Amino acid sequence: MHDIKAIRDDRDGFVKALARRPAYRDSAAAEAEKLLAADRDLRDLLVRLQTMQARRNEASKLIGQAKQKKDEAQASALMAEVAGLKDDIQKDEGEQRELESKLRDLLAVLPNLPAADAPDGADENANLPVPARAFGEPRKVANPKQHFELGEALGQMDFERAAKVSGARFVYLKSDLARLERAIAGFMLDTHTEKFGYTEVSPPVLVKSAALFGTGQLPKFQDDLFRTTQDDPFWLIPTSEVSLTNYAADEIMNEAELPLRFTAFTPCFRAEAGAAGKDTRGMIRMHQFSKVELVSITTPDQSDAEHERMTDAAQEILKKLDLAHRVVTLCTGDMGFSARKTYDIEVWLPGQGAFREISSCSNCGEFQARRMNTRFKGAEGKVKGPVHTLNGSGLAVGRTLVAILENYQQPDGSIAIPDALQPYMNGKKKIG
Repeated sequence: MHDIKAIRDDRDGFVKALARRPAYRDSAAAEAEKLLAADRDLRDLLVRLQTMQARRNEASKLIGQAKQKKDEAQASALMAEVAGLKDDIQKDEGEQRELESKLRDLLAVLPNLPAADAPDGADENANLPVPARAFGEPRKVANPKQHFELGEALGQMDFERAAKVSGARFVYLKSDLARLERAIAGFMLDTHTEKFGYTEVSPPVLVKSAALFGTGQLPKFQDDLFRTTQDDPFWLIPTSEVSLTNYAADEIMNEAELPLRFTAFTPCFRAEAGAAGKDTRGMIRMHQFSKVELVSITTPDQSDAEHERMTDAAQEILKKLDLAHRVVTLCTGDMGFSARKTYDIEVWLPGQGAFREISSCSNCGEFQARRMNTRFKGAEGKVKGPVHTLNGSGLAVGRTLVAILENYQQPDGSIAIPDALQPYMNGKKKIG
């Protein structure tokens, strides 16, 4: 959510920044004018209300004075004026609520403004590689198979039966692959808590609409979500970013306690699983998938360094698993709605012969904090402003399983288990 006062104070700066989002290149000025017009209407109304309230208070005092003087005509006239003012005030207070709602609705659908160092561009083709963060060389595999071919051949990955039960984009994992999924999650949580100091959380996976508004999924992306009821709904989380970030909703945090760092392993649910016709086979795009999430809540001066640290934590998982990957900075046309800057981590998949996204680490600045009404205060108790929030996949567990299957496949169809995961697999070294 944007600060209307900041837009009022620097309209041109807001327009310039919003226009860096390709979808708003031609409409940023018009969006600003809509916001400022609604803001002017609201402020004019508030001035009128304050004037009427002041006159009502003054007239109420004068009524008592008139009665003391036995001036019934004056008292009656004043009482009639107060009654009229009361009706006008009630009417204007209703209009105030409508104008506040209109302004809030206009602000709620506008994306975050890109950071100054986020690259400009229309789509993923303009994303900027970060060479210093690249790790390893793409593994060479003779006649590589894709993960679903390997999993189905092992008899431990069943899309057909899952489709019978739930429809497309679901899967049954069985036996060692089911255990491998659990092992990956345990390994990630242990790494993030023990090496990077994240606090493990088991959060709700059903949330109210306000939580999804806070992190930016509502109102604009409700079609991408699963809801449980129509009236006053609960929603299934698309990512535990929602539950973890909203932990601090409507609170004033102590500066000394920041940053807060949370990690969680949860199922995630997305009604929109990706572009039509893309990744229709396999586990890349699912309606239900599991993920280990990272969330940080920081002061503004901590957030840039925290963004780098979070990306380090996500990369550490891939490094320990010896999976080649690269990192790109997303351009303004490829960033998510709530992000001001995002790093994507892309892992090498021999079966596809391509790098594919396995994590996005985003700095949202104060954007989500304003939607959640989350601020921080100093030791003296003075509120300093909104916190900054960050989130990232640390990692998507299903896609990590995909990467292991494709990178560790053996000529006989078995799968070698990475050294880092063997303790979580009771010492087992191979799935076959």
